[in-house]
Amino acid sequence: MTAARPGVPVRFVAFAVLVVGVGGTTAACGDEPAALVGKAGPAAAAPSGGGDWEEPSSYAYTLRSGAGERALIGTFRVTVRAGKVSEAVGLDDSGRRVVKELPEQVPTIGELLEEVEQARREKAHTAETEYAADGHPARITLDWEEEAIDDEALYVISAYEPLSGATRPNG
Repeated sequence: MTAARPGVPVRFVAFAVLVVGVGGTTAACGDEPAALVGKAGPAAAAPSGGGDWEEPSSYAYTLRSGAGERALIGTFRVTVRAGKVSEAVGLDDSGRRVVKELPEQVPTIGELLEEVEQARREKAHTAETEYAADGHPARITLDWEEEAIDDEALYVISAYEPLSGATRPNG
């Protein structure tokens, strides 16, 4: 039972509890991109500069895409065969919505790296790639304009595995 201070109406105390409860709940909910930023980043990632990785023709990976206002937001399990996305499964509500409505938006890792290169050519404020111990990209951070709001992109690549019969493109 809640006890009010003498002289403080119970109705005021109830209202204050409601406001604090709703405010705390709203702050804790956060949107997916903000939650992604807090969880992102595989421990084995190394800073930029490990760009010797060559994309195999067939592989699978998990992509968490967040930040900014873009169509490609969510978590996906992606299978690539012959250099093209052959299957994409949304692993959360946002991912399922993208796969259902815009399946062509789900990229290969090579397409993500092309986006980084495009950002660098266009002198983006941030265009960084971190690499896992085995050399594959693990985290890509893009911010096209420092002062712009919602133009960022954060891609976290995990559970990467070359598939049997995988060959290097053009070889």
